[in-house]
Amino acid sequence: MARKIALVGMPNTGKSTLFNRLTGGNAHVANWPGLTVELASARLLLGSQMAQLIDLPGIYDLRGGAEDEQVAQSMLSSTELNGVLLVLNATQLDRQLGLALQLKHLGARLVLALNMADEVRQAGGRIDLPALAAALDCPVISISAKHGEGMNDLRQALQQLLAAPPAAALDVAQAPLADTWHAAESELYRRHVQQAPTLNAGATARLDHWLLHPLLGIPLFVLMMYLLFQLTYTLGAPLQDELKLAADALKSLALQTLSGALPAFWHGLLLDGIYDGVVTVLTFAPIIFLFFCLMAMIEDSGYFARAAFMMDGLMARVGLDGRSFVMLMMGFGCNVPALMGTRVIRDRKARLLTMLTIPFSLCSARLQIFLFLAGALYSPVHAGLVVLSLYLASIVIAMGTAALYSRRFSSCEPFALELPPYRLPIWQQVLRRGMQETRAFLRLASSMIVLGVALVWLLTHYPNAQHSYAGMVADWFQPILAPIGISAILAIALIFGFVAKEIVLGALAVIVGHDGGALASHLARTLDPISAYSFMLFTLTYVPCVSTIATLRKESRSNAFTAFSVVWSLGLAWLLSFVFYQGARALGF
Repeated sequence: MARKIALVGMPNTGKSTLFNRLTGGNAHVANWPGLTVELASARLLLGSQMAQLIDLPGIYDLRGGAEDEQVAQSMLSSTELNGVLLVLNATQLDRQLGLALQLKHLGARLVLALNMADEVRQAGGRIDLPALAAALDCPVISISAKHGEGMNDLRQALQQLLAAPPAAALDVAQAPLADTWHAAESELYRRHVQQAPTLNAGATARLDHWLLHPLLGIPLFVLMMYLLFQLTYTLGAPLQDELKLAADALKSLALQTLSGALPAFWHGLLLDGIYDGVVTVLTFAPIIFLFFCLMAMIEDSGYFARAAFMMDGLMARVGLDGRSFVMLMMGFGCNVPALMGTRVIRDRKARLLTMLTIPFSLCSARLQIFLFLAGALYSPVHAGLVVLSLYLASIVIAMGTAALYSRRFSSCEPFALELPPYRLPIWQQVLRRGMQETRAFLRLASSMIVLGVALVWLLTHYPNAQHSYAGMVADWFQPILAPIGISAILAIALIFGFVAKEIVLGALAVIVGHDGGALASHLARTLDPISAYSFMLFTLTYVPCVSTIATLRKESRSNAFTAFSVVWSLGLAWLLSFVFYQGARALGF
């Protein structure tokens, strides 16, 4: 029988960081509550024995009612485990020891890991580990998952858990509510913990004075995001150009010669279709890497949790709360995990309203389209402003949608968020986040994008280049898209963008017959800034990709809601682009 250890902890205790540290796994790491919402597991070698470490969603209470808490409760009550590794934030033990008392009450074989021990020392605090271990009758290990401190001691404690056979599943239904443990929790904390109430209170207060300022907080957030986009574009564009030059050299010096003997069909499909389309997409790998490295720095610093807190008052006016803003921020990476993250919202109506807004988040797939077009049609000074305006538009569109449907999906669930301390990002984790996102991007490029651009080439060349199947489809859509300034060429790319937005640029490269700089030059000659922005606004808003729709259906458990979301986004995209394009033309632009 496979040995199993459950990794349990409250949100924002560094549980996923510890999971990655122990296993080398790829659980997403960010400094805000509620990120891990599905079970993740990995094999863990402890001495000569192999165990399965199962990372459960963050829970506050074994009797909690949130969907992610119910996932953890279900696993604990249905699985025979060798032990439970409980992770607590060592700086917040006055509010977290109750979970350890709950697990001990149910008879769990427990190893307690007190994470962020470095921050306790920095604040001049002290934890009496032997006395606390004796009081709880379990090993208590002081660790810092971020820096790798205490990992050897923790592995030895986990190895001892494997010596005994698996214990019966926990009877979670017998767990008293957390409030009943408050007195015992307070007594444990009083006897065994000596630490300052806050960490670096002076510096934190000074930063929060400005970053959470009722008037300056939101403008400072916008400025920070603008600097992130501008820095991504400034640093990434030269790397992108170098990669494109290398790809062009490979094509002209080697591939043209090697494929010269191939029939015209295969030569065109492989070089002018697949190679040019995929290269156009792959040149964005440096941009993707830099963007997510910078995002990881902001996430790990603790700032996004404060952004959620700061935006809560504004979000409440449209029927959402700070958690919804966090999910929108997650959607900037990918809409799929953001939709899954809504499980931390207990009320179904509030959750559905949040899910309705998330597909409008400007995901990384849309980002590469906008970076390319902004660089091709606007000056370097204006390119960053164009991308920033689209990010702000995505938030405004999401909030406008929420305001419009807030009565239909009304909720009175209270919002509570514990602000984490400010932390300096660790470069290894920042680089790991950038590499993870880049690898995911490249995996997609090696499968779906290759198939997509190959299909585009076939549809744009058959029955012949003058009267192709793609042209027929574009002509059919032209009366609908002409009023918003979208040409037949762009219409074809939009159709394939429904499968995955990453295909759009590759499709354009195949349709036009140019890639990289040549494609940018062609678009600059055939598009003006108004029609280009209308196209980007439509791309931002219209139907999300197939993966997002599938996740929306899975999480909402409603075909009607999923269909409503798709129809709403498509209709809204056309309306917004129509108002912008026709308005700009009427004003003489």
